Amino acid sequence: MNQPGDAATRAVEAARFKLLADYLPAWIALYDSKTQICLFANRGYAEAFGLTEQSILGKTFGEIIGPDAEARIQPAVDKVLSERVAVTYERELPEADGTPRWIEVHLIPQLGEDGEPVASCVLINDITKHRLAERAVRESEARLDKFMQATVEGILFHRDGITTDVNPPCCELVGYTLEEMVGRHVLSFIADDERHKVKEVMRQGREVRYETAVVHKDGTRIPVEFIVRTLERDGEKLRMTIVRDIRDRLASEARIQHLAHHDGLTGLLNRGAFMDRMALLMKHAERKGEMLALLFIDLDNFKRVNDSLGHLEGDQVLTTVSERLVGALRGSDLVGRFGGDEFVVLLTDLASRADIVVVLEALLSVVEVPVRADGRALSVTPSIGVAVFPDDGRQADELIQHADTAMYRAKARGRATYQFFESVLAETAYADLVLEAELAQGLTRNEFELFFQPQVEATSGQLSGAEALLRWRHPQRGLLAPDSFIFVAERHRLMLALGEWVMREAAATARRWREQGLTHGHGPMRIAVNLSRMQFNLDGFADTVQRVLADSGAKGQWLELELTERMLIEDVEHAPATLAQLRSLGLTVSVDDFGTGYTSLAHLTELPLDKLKIDQSFVARLPDDVGAQAITRAIVQMAVGLGLTVTAEGVRSAAQWQLLASWGCQQLQGELVGSPMPAAEFEAWVRAR
Repeated sequence: MNQPGDAATRAVEAARFKLLADYLPAWIALYDSKTQICLFANRGYAEAFGLTEQSILGKTFGEIIGPDAEARIQPAVDKVLSERVAVTYERELPEADGTPRWIEVHLIPQLGEDGEPVASCVLINDITKHRLAERAVRESEARLDKFMQATVEGILFHRDGITTDVNPPCCELVGYTLEEMVGRHVLSFIADDERHKVKEVMRQGREVRYETAVVHKDGTRIPVEFIVRTLERDGEKLRMTIVRDIRDRLASEARIQHLAHHDGLTGLLNRGAFMDRMALLMKHAERKGEMLALLFIDLDNFKRVNDSLGHLEGDQVLTTVSERLVGALRGSDLVGRFGGDEFVVLLTDLASRADIVVVLEALLSVVEVPVRADGRALSVTPSIGVAVFPDDGRQADELIQHADTAMYRAKARGRATYQFFESVLAETAYADLVLEAELAQGLTRNEFELFFQPQVEATSGQLSGAEALLRWRHPQRGLLAPDSFIFVAERHRLMLALGEWVMREAAATARRWREQGLTHGHGPMRIAVNLSRMQFNLDGFADTVQRVLADSGAKGQWLELELTERMLIEDVEHAPATLAQLRSLGLTVSVDDFGTGYTSLAHLTELPLDKLKIDQSFVARLPDDVGAQAITRAIVQMAVGLGLTVTAEGVRSAAQWQLLASWGCQQLQGELVGSPMPAAEFEAWVRAR
């Protein structure tokens, strides 16, 4: 007979077991092996089936889990009872809201003293988190596989440096098949001089982006960018490398860098780069006591060639001449293009002036040979002015000015010749004095006038403004363009008076057009005026503009001021303040002939500008020249990205118009739109439209 103390002990032990079972993360139940009636269930098991620990007792297995579930797991129960072994299985147990839930079930037989099963213990673990994690991994790997196949960038996986997987773009980049790459060490695809860098990144296990180079199967070196990450795939820790071909990007960067220092048409040094290198060579020559010679070369009658055959053929002539100049000189000599048909050469390692003459004769010989452009034979001759360092000047600007003066003297002598600078070039000085006097008289006699060339919207063709172009009706020489006299005006202070006259005339014209109702679709006609370097650098220039506006009764919104890149960069310290003053008056500020100077991208972002005008030398080569396409499109996209209005000059064909408009160029100017016209003719042209 059991003693009362034994019963109490068992009750305490049962209570402890129940308490322990309720707090275990597993679900526990005990069923009679014959009747399948629940003898015990912890709280978790009972609540999983919507019951309590008391209400579940006495119910059969089928009543608790339902007939469908009972039918599915009955084979497992039978195996436990018949074979007296533990059975484990998994099944999905959906929640009431349809959320998936997975459980792992352990059925354990409880045997009596005779070895027969008396009960079955059920132990259930919730493995939902594990299954969801596994599903997420599988889905992630599936997405990664799809991405590897769909992306255009190369992707490579490796484990401890051994390639495990590669996508098709990566195979195509290096020229190997998947089978040829898998199993090989990744360093075998890296250029020899880059292996140490790549190996060090692998050793450190860094997640980094860096540039290196791979080697194609045919031996070609390919610059690439690696983006390296560490991740798990199929349960393994792998290194993933995105391989990005950067050949096009590097080529574009090299092209932009080249354009910053070289002329876009000929590839020669531009003005800024030439001046910088010339200054260094002059310092070196001064220390060594050596002689240098600066040659200023201008092509005779080139404007006539340009006007008769067009800018495309003219550009071919310039390219041919530049090639011949370079071919006739030594590698130590500098060659540059200052714009238009002006070339400069700095000769080094000279023993005497006789050495200079030898080079001059050679240059005259090669340039005088007829060149072919568009199937035509053209006779192009040079006029060359020479200034010698240190005799004719010890500063770069001084030397260039003297060589320029000598060049004009060479032209006066009959062209196709050269002239050394002399301390007193009496005839040249006299000619300058005569022209200077005529310019002054021309201003007082009102011999100057403005022509106007229309500007239109690229998308609609609607008139948006006009550029004012200076002309001189000379009493003896007829109608003259600025090329005929501006150099004298710029050498003397006449440029200030002439520039102010242009601004006043443009402002008065803008007001008159306003009063006459001559407008474009968005309001008053805006007139663009070209500024000279002397004007822009004048102290109080913005005050002068304000006075002109007040005197003429015009508003700043009716005028646009065009400055060259060189003007902005030469006074980059003070230019922002002056530009800000001009814009505060309502004027639009434009960079003219963009692409021919050396304005950097940083300067464009720092200067308060409104508009950028693409030089016609780029437009003229559209749409067939691939290089011109790339440069012009890049300029348009860059300017639009900076919030600048873009105008293209020199538009001559519908194909150029359509191409520029498709790139986002907002305004167009050129012969296709309209040639420069006197004011009355322009006004009639506008009214006719």
